[in-house]
Amino acid sequence: MKFIDKFLDHTTMYRLLLYYLAVILGAAMLLGALGYLPFSPVAIAVSTSYLLLVCWITNRVFAYVWQAPHNPESSLITALILALIITPPASVQSFVFLSAAAGLAISSKYILAIRRQHIFNPAAVAVALTALGAHQSASWWVGNARLLPFVLLGGLLLTRKIQRGQMVTVFILTATLVTTVLASLHGAHAFGTISNTVLHSSLFFMAFVMLTEPLTSPSRLRQQRWYGTLAGALFSPQIHLFGIYSTPELVLVISNAFSYIISPKVKLIPKLTQKVSWGPAVKDFVFTPEHKFKYKPGQYMEWTLPHDQPDNRGSRRYFTLASSPTESTLRLGVKFYEKSSSFKQAMWAMGRQTPIAAGQLGGDFTMPKDSSRKLVFIAGGIGITPFRSMLKYLVDVGDKRSVTLLYGESDPANLAYHDVLGEARQNIGAKIVYCLTGAAAPKPGLPGHVRPGQITQRLITEEVPDYAERLFYISGPQPMVTATRDNLQALGVPDHNIKTDFFPGYA
Repeated sequence: MKFIDKFLDHTTMYRLLLYYLAVILGAAMLLGALGYLPFSPVAIAVSTSYLLLVCWITNRVFAYVWQAPHNPESSLITALILALIITPPASVQSFVFLSAAAGLAISSKYILAIRRQHIFNPAAVAVALTALGAHQSASWWVGNARLLPFVLLGGLLLTRKIQRGQMVTVFILTATLVTTVLASLHGAHAFGTISNTVLHSSLFFMAFVMLTEPLTSPSRLRQQRWYGTLAGALFSPQIHLFGIYSTPELVLVISNAFSYIISPKVKLIPKLTQKVSWGPAVKDFVFTPEHKFKYKPGQYMEWTLPHDQPDNRGSRRYFTLASSPTESTLRLGVKFYEKSSSFKQAMWAMGRQTPIAAGQLGGDFTMPKDSSRKLVFIAGGIGITPFRSMLKYLVDVGDKRSVTLLYGESDPANLAYHDVLGEARQNIGAKIVYCLTGAAAPKPGLPGHVRPGQITQRLITEEVPDYAERLFYISGPQPMVTATRDNLQALGVPDHNIKTDFFPGYA
């Protein structure tokens, strides 16, 4: 699992999804050549190539007309999904269907949108419209027992990557249960119904690929459970209303609308106004948003920065907002490395006119409403960003709840946010502890006391003697987060008192 997690940590969710869909299509072509699927590899290749071309051209045209930053990966993913749910063409008319589906899918991202945020899964809404208008439906041929091993294996990796296991599980269980119950009421055998649902339907492709799309599904855990439950309850083909029977695309369209209602989305084109250097490897990027919007301290947003020759980490990245909702600007704290990704290289070089888009606000790494809860923030390196947001908020609103910050860093030169940490110490009585593992001397005038070494069990018990009464927040590199969580568990801190920072697609 360490090898798998290392691969997942260095591959963005979008790039992983591209690999996943390509592997399924490759497996389908191989199975088709061996006679295990009713489609020839040539037909699958032609369908996929045509959809890729139409989606790419349509996306470029709409991005130019709408003057919006575009992500090439997005159109490629949409094309590959359409290739797996629309039967490969057998006639010229079939290409008309492919053209309509591809054009509607891409255009829906721009037209069926509120504040630049599309509401519906592009592939799902496209085939729903073609079914209602031209009466040409998607077959969802990917729901095939021969392809199931590939769908399952890649789907489990994707789910581990984006940590939406609960939503996926709730959907699968609800869909299977409702389908079995309704079929049993009509005299069908339960075992046969379960077998058909699992082996010969789009259940798992829906769960792993369609349902988990970040832009059209909720980003918070409780909402994800409701979203999975609704989609699962509607999945059964025996459900119908006014003669319209449930199909995977209609399930997604309805569920996407529900998602938008319970978790409204945000899409911004902010302007870079300032770069603040905290050290040789750490910079603060300050943006002015087009309009004020609501968020909670500690939440993240997805940022799209188009640039030439993106590497395997793509042109999208998730960053925690280092700013507080009480501020008029948005801040991103970013750490750069000697061999940074193409995204970070583009970010390092960006100027005031460089286009960048921000969307998909989310995250459950937020403070409790109960101000009597005692908190401990544990940061590793650039993991200080959500705590800058939280402490600035507490200072600005005058909330003097008990907070201790343990801030670990190997290079004291890269310690950030002395101003806000100093305000928190002076104005709300926050305890600030710097835990330095490097040999270099700390900066003078740090607003707190310094301890050498890592954040160990001993350090936690000495600096936070009432640790059993506190709620812990951990943010930083994954190895540091895992080690710190293990230390807290060894001290007897229950899991429900430990919160870790996470953004889907982090790389």
